[in-house]
Amino acid sequence: PCPPSIVHQAVWVYVRFHLSLREVEELLAERGIEVSYETVRRWADHFRPQFAKQLRKFRETPHQTPPGV
Repeated sequence: PCPPSIVHQAVWVYVRFHLSLREVEELLAERGIEVSYETVRRWADHFRPQFAKQLRKFRETPHQTPPGV
């Protein structure tokens, strides 16, 4: 099994930069981490909702003009 930090990084890169599963697989391979794109897909399917929620939480909200201005 891969350490949680590897899973986190793989899913974060996939979600944040809209890379393909194979591109994430290649990025990990360049760092000496051999996982298949199918493994990355399973990780992403499982953890993507949590990452999306975190990204939405930190996204800036549009400024609203106060009433009467």
